[in-house]
Amino acid sequence: MSADPVHCRPCVSRRDLLKSFGCGFASVAFSALFGQSGSHASPARPSPLAPRPPGFPPRARSVIFLYMDGGVSQVDSFDYKPRLEKHHGEDPRTAIGKLEKTQFANIGKVMKSPWNFSRRGKSGLWVSDLFPQIASQADELCVIHSMTSKFPEHTSANYFLHSGTGLQGRPSVGAWATYGLGSVNQDVPGFVVLNGGLIPSGGMDNFNSGFLPASYQASILSANNPALANIRPAEKFPRLQELKTSLILDLDEQTLDRAGHLDALESAIANHQLAARMQLTVPELLDLTGESEGTKKLYGFDSDFEFTRAYAKQCLTARRLIERGVRFVELTCPKMKGYDRWDAHSNLTKNHGTNAQAVDQPIRGLLVDLRQRGLLDDTLVVFSGEFGRTPFAQGSDGRDHNEFAFSLWLAGGGVKPGISYGETDEWGYKSVVDKLEMHDLHATMLHLLGIDHTQLTYRFSGRDIRLTDVYGEVVHPIIS
Repeated sequence: MSADPVHCRPCVSRRDLLKSFGCGFASVAFSALFGQSGSHASPARPSPLAPRPPGFPPRARSVIFLYMDGGVSQVDSFDYKPRLEKHHGEDPRTAIGKLEKTQFANIGKVMKSPWNFSRRGKSGLWVSDLFPQIASQADELCVIHSMTSKFPEHTSANYFLHSGTGLQGRPSVGAWATYGLGSVNQDVPGFVVLNGGLIPSGGMDNFNSGFLPASYQASILSANNPALANIRPAEKFPRLQELKTSLILDLDEQTLDRAGHLDALESAIANHQLAARMQLTVPELLDLTGESEGTKKLYGFDSDFEFTRAYAKQCLTARRLIERGVRFVELTCPKMKGYDRWDAHSNLTKNHGTNAQAVDQPIRGLLVDLRQRGLLDDTLVVFSGEFGRTPFAQGSDGRDHNEFAFSLWLAGGGVKPGISYGETDEWGYKSVVDKLEMHDLHATMLHLLGIDHTQLTYRFSGRDIRLTDVYGEVVHPIIS
């Protein structure tokens, strides 16, 4: 699945370039304002999002990534540690022993979870009362306890989670998946981010295509109206719009014939053509009026908490997106004034309690809805933040960043349900059994999509680069 090297073309003058591209660029910019139906890619230049066969039979067709911005505390959610109760209030240097450096160097006492843990479902997975609704779906979950990060601060950890490196500018996992497989539906993007209002540290580069062609970057859809700028055609007369679109396509094709293979130009034209088609598809896709009241209630549309309703809309929209063939959908957290993501440096109970209230019922609704519609088996759902939290307090009632261990879960898409994998130490502090890092998670996600992570490469800067760099192992024990 490697791309052909990009060969240098003879240089042209700025005057010739502007003369050659003048009509094409102006028309492309204009075309984004108008809709068109169907795919108009030239047979000689197939759409970059055209579906491509996987390397082997896939278990999942799509991914829904529930990104928990800021880092959910593993010892307050899915990793039960009774020892924290026994030693609550003690000096962790005495109780735990040697401590690693923390991000803010404000080490308090050993702190037990304010939420009770119980074994859930037939599987008996430990889940705390922080997530009572998700807990009811324990038998669908594959909980990984032994994930780690290489970075203790948000920006680099977010880049690592999203792109497999702590550096800015590398392709996101969603871009890699779409590059490898294309999109089933040419009228919607292959990679969509549903922005609940909280862009993670590191900004939009978490969703970038990096050095991959620009066609594979995420399309950002707002959870509010309008979901996307200029999503409604400005032209009042459909026939006039069709004529303008046809002319624009002809001009773009002529420009490509003269220019030859120029990725930036081809991607710009392809993206603008997709944007035009999205004017016809996205308004319908985001129109939830046709969903039954029972479905809306399942997700939490009737909740008294406005941010539950907001995240419910994102989760239901995510289901509609994967129904229509979108390859990779990521949800960001709703922006709640006064609650700094899951980043609970103080007032853990209020921070985590409020964030969980926003996402708990919608996520349960998503899992139940996918299962009822027969979609869960070929949709991989991933729930994860960028790192975990310390088992001892930051100050008096918060928890600091912890890159040495955290929990995440997967559901559907070929993973074994109702199991846990890996272990932390008796404090939930460090991964000690079956330690994993992001490269292993990415390798496993690609494997479930039918992609060998060692073969999905792109030639850049003199080498074949892949999402997992030279690392990563598929976690076969969690695959059904």
